[in-house]
Amino acid sequence: MVGVQPRNGWVIWLSLALALLLSVSPLPEFMQIGRPLWAALILTYWVLALPHRIGLTTAWILGLAQDVLFGTLLGQNALILTLITFLVLSLHQRLRMFPMWQQSMVLMVVFGLAQLVQLWLNALTGSRPPTLAFVLPALVSALLWPWICAILRGLHLRLNVN
Repeated sequence: MVGVQPRNGWVIWLSLALALLLSVSPLPEFMQIGRPLWAALILTYWVLALPHRIGLTTAWILGLAQDVLFGTLLGQNALILTLITFLVLSLHQRLRMFPMWQQSMVLMVVFGLAQLVQLWLNALTGSRPPTLAFVLPALVSALLWPWICAILRGLHLRLNVN
């Protein structure tokens, strides 16, 4: 990989910006509780596909953008996305070898841990009552992982992002 120039990095940033837009897009009231973790899903794909380009700094910046967008405690989402990225980078070699259904299961656990940390932070700040339904987005995100992965892999290969 020495001497390879990064190409089409705008695709990565555009997909992350789309993730931010999807995370604030309106949903019907009954679907609000299971809103997918769009930023975590798309960030996870790019961390798995390009670990030499996307890492903890990108996760922190995206998390700060989410904090500003949601109006939450500054650094809360940044901490959560950095935790997810750290766990995915730690499991990077294993995750790439797993079939898609096993990747979904592992990512459900990773996203579930991140949601529990966010639940804990919300309980500390008193902004949301603690409930286990808060883990539902991890399940929805794990179910969406194969489709997100297929779409982003198609973009990655078609536009030759490296």
